[in-house]
Amino acid sequence: MKTYEGKIIPIPLNPRLLMMPGFSECQILEHFEVLYKGYVNKVNEIRSLLPAADRQKANATYSEFRGLKKGETYAIDGVILHELYFENLGGPGGMPRGDLMRRLEKDFGSYQSWLEDFTATGISARGWAVLVYDPRDCRLHNYLLDAHDHGVVQNTMAVLVLDVYEHAYFIDYGTRKADYIRAFMRNVDWTVAEKRWERIRSWYNLELR
Repeated sequence: MKTYEGKIIPIPLNPRLLMMPGFSECQILEHFEVLYKGYVNKVNEIRSLLPAADRQKANATYSEFRGLKKGETYAIDGVILHELYFENLGGPGGMPRGDLMRRLEKDFGSYQSWLEDFTATGISARGWAVLVYDPRDCRLHNYLLDAHDHGVVQNTMAVLVLDVYEHAYFIDYGTRKADYIRAFMRNVDWTVAEKRWERIRSWYNLELR
């Protein structure tokens, strides 16, 4: 996420996303140009209105300030999650390598067990499936988010992000969500996930135990 003169600006579209097997150009452009950029625009709109909102009338049932703050959380999470999702797409699929693979095997028993759990998480979720590192128990977990701001586990760090809102796949797959998830896995850019994991390892000074 970048900012310019106080406003966040969208990331550029990776042209590789328009050439992924299993995804149409229409699906990607609708998702990126309309949905993702719409969240960027809403964050900027909300933040332009917040300074004038009356904080003396703040109320948990209803107030202009509550509405703006609630909308800000939803919209900025929409921006962040979509950027992570688009960033880890456009690769050749396959499987992760090196320490990330070893960590998946350690925490889930095998890569296949992790994949089955991640797929089931995606099928069960209404919004997102996210592979994260949780420093509380020093493990990788697949977490389910039913919305951008429903299910987020604080202080975790994302490794792989899967969008399972219907807008992510309905043009190409209709109600065949599992087929979409398989297509997603065939196009994961594991180098991105591996770099995220290396940053996490460095940050927490992790060694495989």
